[in-house]
Amino acid sequence: MEPTPALRIRELRKSYEDPEGGRVVVLDLDRLDVARGEALAVSGESGAGKTTLLNLVAGILVPDRGTIEIMGEPMTGRSEVRRDRLRARHVGYLFQTFNLLPTLTALENVELGMTFRPRTGTAPRALALEALGRVGLADRARHRPAQLSVGQQQRVAIARALAGHPALVLADEPTSNLDAKRAAQCLDLLMAFAAEQQAALLVVSHDESALARFDRTVHLEAPVVESAP
Repeated sequence: MEPTPALRIRELRKSYEDPEGGRVVVLDLDRLDVARGEALAVSGESGAGKTTLLNLVAGILVPDRGTIEIMGEPMTGRSEVRRDRLRARHVGYLFQTFNLLPTLTALENVELGMTFRPRTGTAPRALALEALGRVGLADRARHRPAQLSVGQQQRVAIARALAGHPALVLADEPTSNLDAKRAAQCLDLLMAFAAEQQAALLVVSHDESALARFDRTVHLEAPVVESAP
């Protein structure tokens, strides 16, 4: 029997109402499987539904139809509370804008990412310190985001996404705010960190140099406007 994939998607569709009365289909994905330890890139032009896909997988958005399973557990068809719990248990999310809270230190931001994760044998603070050390920021643990460079803030966000050892890591344009050198370093770190934990990595990017580093890429097409009936 084949192992359960970290992510399993079938017949996923998401649309929004068009101002003219029709609907804009922003995502129509027949199937997608991502195994533990696999790194998969998602490409497509602006508006093709790349971030929508990540937010559907994370349970932040609800699809029109289709199924999403994370480690064999359904994300679709659940209440918001149960989606939040499943995300906390299995998913790490690296947002494009980092989403670090400005009043918290780097350590507190990473620790906050594990607030709703089920308790393990290791305390969240210890995991947060370990993750910050892994991204080379142990000496910046007490600094707030405003006291860090953009590259350092990105590394804090990576530490937060991976500190709880999730089965699936989602990354939205992780290199978009960085120059070429720091972008490569960021991707090196993200891919190595995920590989060490045998986490599946799903990365949205329009950066051709970044996309070339993945063994597999899924390309999403531009949105389709369906006429009103």
